[in-house]
Amino acid sequence: MFPLGGVLFPSLALPLHVFEPRYRAMVQHCIDTEPEFGVVLITRGSEVGGGDVREGVGTVARIVEAAELGDGRWAIGTVGTRRIRVSSWLADDPYPQAEVEDWPDPEPAPDAPLAELYGRAVPLLRRVLALRSELDEPSAPATIEVTDDPALGSHQLAAVGPFGPADQQALLAAVSVEARLRSLVEMLSAEADFAAQRLAMG
Repeated sequence: MFPLGGVLFPSLALPLHVFEPRYRAMVQHCIDTEPEFGVVLITRGSEVGGGDVREGVGTVARIVEAAELGDGRWAIGTVGTRRIRVSSWLADDPYPQAEVEDWPDPEPAPDAPLAELYGRAVPLLRRVLALRSELDEPSAPATIEVTDDPALGSHQLAAVGPFGPADQQALLAAVSVEARLRSLVEMLSAEADFAAQRLAMG
């Protein structure tokens, strides 16, 4: 397990510079066995040194490229593959470990309005990103490409939107795609209104 100060979503890329000895050992173990590890958000504490408080829902990161540097550090590229839920934390020696279970989104009900919700969320995201650009605030371009699939897209929008780690964690841990999309519509609507008000005030 790799507790971090940010949230990884399924299908999203996560490059990492691994320098702490315990995580160097973890990367080496993954490369020698199965090139995957779990990523969870740290809610209190630091990424370095241990003693942190961790969330119980995270994402499996699969190593897709890795380069060991001359001094033992690693530069790795990973991609999120699936959600997991921590059943119990184990000892941190030689690196953080946990018993986990896969936690896929449940199959949506036949009448779930996923397409309608996603069709509202995507334009809202583009509006928020355009407004933030006008405000000279860092953000992804409003023209960013997203998938047509509402389930996969719910993770992409959660990752790209201007949300803090706590909000992103809540979106990752949503009980269903529909719940995630409803939260996204609500949060992006609020972000758009706030950004528009700030822009109007000059």
